Amino acid sequence: MDASTLSRIGLAGLAVMGQNLALNIAEKGFPISVYNRTTSKVDETLHRAQSEGPFPLTGQYSPRDFVLSIQRPRSIIILVKAGNPVDQTISALTEFMEPGDTIIDGGNEWYQNTERRIQEVGEKGILYLGMGVSGGEEGARHGPSLMPGGSFEAYKNIESVLKSVAAQVDDGPCVTYIGEGGSGNFVKMVHNGIEYGDMQLISEAYDVLKNVGGLSNSELAEIFGEWNRGELESFLIEITSDIFKVKDDLADGDLVDKILDKTGMKGTGKWTVQQAAELSVAAPTIAASLDCRYLSGLKEERESAAEILEKAGLKEEMGSIKSEIDKKRLIDDVRQALYASKICSYAQGMNLLRSKSVEKGWDLNLGELARIWKGGCIIRAVFLDRIKKAYQRNPSLASLVVDPEFAREMVQRQAAWRRVVGLAISAGISTPGMCASLAYFDTYRRARLPANLVQAQRDLFGAHTYERTDRPGAFHTEWTKLARKSNAGVGAFN
Repeated sequence: MDASTLSRIGLAGLAVMGQNLALNIAEKGFPISVYNRTTSKVDETLHRAQSEGPFPLTGQYSPRDFVLSIQRPRSIIILVKAGNPVDQTISALTEFMEPGDTIIDGGNEWYQNTERRIQEVGEKGILYLGMGVSGGEEGARHGPSLMPGGSFEAYKNIESVLKSVAAQVDDGPCVTYIGEGGSGNFVKMVHNGIEYGDMQLISEAYDVLKNVGGLSNSELAEIFGEWNRGELESFLIEITSDIFKVKDDLADGDLVDKILDKTGMKGTGKWTVQQAAELSVAAPTIAASLDCRYLSGLKEERESAAEILEKAGLKEEMGSIKSEIDKKRLIDDVRQALYASKICSYAQGMNLLRSKSVEKGWDLNLGELARIWKGGCIIRAVFLDRIKKAYQRNPSLASLVVDPEFAREMVQRQAAWRRVVGLAISAGISTPGMCASLAYFDTYRRARLPANLVQAQRDLFGAHTYERTDRPGAFHTEWTKLARKSNAGVGAFN
């Protein structure tokens, strides 16, 4: 092909995310070639490029024609289902690629798969990036948050493209080079874990306000809209307000009340919790959100349990509590509890990222990660700018909980936080995310915990030894023998 007609970049995989990202790239003025194994998707994308543009987008119908239509060194984004489909797509494309070309996987891939592929394609001289893409369909079309990790040379090859198509915020585009290996995928995975926690905490705020406070959906829409103009301003708070406004077009009432209470998931939340466990990083808020998704799936069991426990004499305390509620105070308390719980959830995610960065030598810049999450992505929120500044003030910050600004806010909000959790428990309303965040805060802030007793138990039944507070070294005690001797002494004395 004539070099002047070659595309700047290619994209393979034209489901909605792939189509939207391709159109975003083309709209920014970068000629792009697209390919999909199902040819109708290519035609569909070409039609959209004409109707929404016209944009400089060309369709190709075979892997060979697709690869050869891109200028060298080639950069090809693939957006297909994680796992084997990625390997199959790489195999089909690399047959026609050359040393110095780059593959960028934009899916939610397990980071170790990315590290394996870096090695495999590297043997052919091909560069590789695993790039987290957040923002859903809208973000892909109009500006996502991008988290590319892997070959720095590969990143520099497409840096201008990524900076143009990413969401734009006051301090730059929402993209940065994350680090080596599978760091981009890992960061996106933890982003999704934080997202799980955020959504769970918002659902608990809704539950308390609706079922304890007795607020209507229209009142909830107004409250969440008001919260979105303050410290809780974020994409998730904004869309929550919108959800409460939508009427059901198939029946009377509001649509949200007709949705089955079973939450789906795709795996990144589970991966986050598994990694936290492997790295010995406490992430109870994220873990609680995952547990709640599992429990939500037991719809029939929950309905049966409700009937059985009611017959067993379980009474709802909601009625008596509702009559005593000061709605205005409850709304403000829930706002404060939600904010404080969110800080704990983000702290857990950031600590997980730091721990993995140390293990892998990725040298992750936590402040920069907070910055690129300010726009485009699902967890975008105004307080991410303050998280960015916290890590700029102290790059080795042990936890967001002890940043002077956040610490002051946590202390100011803890009374309201405790009231909400206590009220929910009294009313029989489960708030596992808020409870987990509060327990995390209370455990982290205490200079001494009852862990001394647990370690004594471990030493008694397993001779695991223990450390003392008053002298160095490892110690073991024959606890049972000494306890019996003590009992015998007491008996003789009596």
